[in-house]
Amino acid sequence: MSIEKIHTTNYFNTLIEVAEDTKVSHGTKPPSKSDRKTIAEMQYELLMDNPYKFTSDDLFFKVFADRKDLTHEEYQQAREQFFSKGQPCFRSSPLTKTYGFGVHSDKDGKVAIFGMETQQYEKFQGDPNVKKVKAMRSSKK
Repeated sequence: MSIEKIHTTNYFNTLIEVAEDTKVSHGTKPPSKSDRKTIAEMQYELLMDNPYKFTSDDLFFKVFADRKDLTHEEYQQAREQFFSKGQPCFRSSPLTKTYGFGVHSDKDGKVAIFGMETQQYEKFQGDPNVKKVKAMRSSKK
């Protein structure tokens, strides 16, 4: 009987800082592209409406499940399969790379977003008890 490795995207007491090469100067709502919401739009809406309600694992899976129209009965097996391989974390999210949001994970791994121009974002940046991790750059140096 093999035990599947379960991967996670969760951080704790961490601020994922905006990418160095972002082209915006403040947190910007991801634009709508079609009749179907983009992943960035879905992440943005969930985080704006529910700060510190979800872990990043919960949020990434919810977006995946909603885009796949999974039923509640399919969630458990689909979640196990989803996290049986590594998933990109918020360091590679368009929210942190393109749209100017930092993602803060609290001590329980619950996440919220803050525009790079906000006092709260600056407060997290200056807090020695909050680990800082940069979002991935959009372009190679």
